[in-house]
Amino acid sequence: MAAEVRIIKPDQRDTSTAQTPGMLRAEGCGGKTVGAQNIWVGHVHMDGGVRSGPHHHGETESVIYVISGNARFRFGEKLETVVEASAGDFVFVPPYLVHQEINPRDDAGIDMIVSRSSQENVVVNVDVPDAVQEG
Repeated sequence: MAAEVRIIKPDQRDTSTAQTPGMLRAEGCGGKTVGAQNIWVGHVHMDGGVRSGPHHHGETESVIYVISGNARFRFGEKLETVVEASAGDFVFVPPYLVHQEINPRDDAGIDMIVSRSSQENVVVNVDVPDAVQEG
């Protein structure tokens, strides 16, 4: 294919990418939509009150930009560490770090842009049987 600038409209995003319960990921630019070789960028939406299942992204680095809403991230061996991100914040998630995203508000969704250092959206859902209960 000849080199060219490509525009991917919202209705052209690919939602067949790996998913985690509680989140909707849609590839904007990646291996499936534009044939990217080294990057995956997508839009993620979480409805109010939703929490993802614990997961990691394999050997890929991830960067999340919060467009709107307030996102809570839990991580650590038992998901015991909590950080909060708001609209305008960037969040870095290192390779293999098991984490969970939470929308603490029931009345508002969260929209985020996610970039990964691979052409595919790697998602590995895991069970954390001794996870600290959020309260």
